[in-house]
Amino acid sequence: MSIYTGRGDEGKTDLRDMTRVSKASARIEAYGTVDELNALVGTIRPTGHDDVDDRLRTVQNHLHVVQADFANPDPDEDDPAIRADHVETIEDWIDEYDEELEPLTSFILPTGSEHGAQLHHARTVCRRAERRAVALASEEQINEQAVQYLNRLSDGLFTFGRVVNKRDGEPEESPEY
Repeated sequence: MSIYTGRGDEGKTDLRDMTRVSKASARIEAYGTVDELNALVGTIRPTGHDDVDDRLRTVQNHLHVVQADFANPDPDEDDPAIRADHVETIEDWIDEYDEELEPLTSFILPTGSEHGAQLHHARTVCRRAERRAVALASEEQINEQAVQYLNRLSDGLFTFGRVVNKRDGEPEESPEY
């Protein structure tokens, strides 16, 4: 498989069904931003916390499925797709880590240890991916579970950042108004 084909030189790319679309289309924006998020999550591992690293590895695989889901305008039943159980997995992780954390009483600044701050950064990119997915959904039919997954994942990344900061001994900082 050649890394370069030249097929994109005119600003178009292939979807999963081999439809040619503009690289500026909402569909490409959506799965391209998910790709950016996936690469960012890859830069965070290893965090030094095996359980977090295992979950981030799973998240990266889920994000690859989201990309495949968004790249397919006409999916078949057997095609990769985010399902409700992917969303539930993130919810379970959030619930588990919430038991380790103090309850939030105010907003917190997205800072902390190197990996904690990177997880907060990943959360913001995840929110952008979600916005791109919502924009795509306003134009075309997509898997609603993928949008829900990105929404829940941003909450998960926020929680992961809090857990990593706590384990790394970094206090949470509230903004001053």
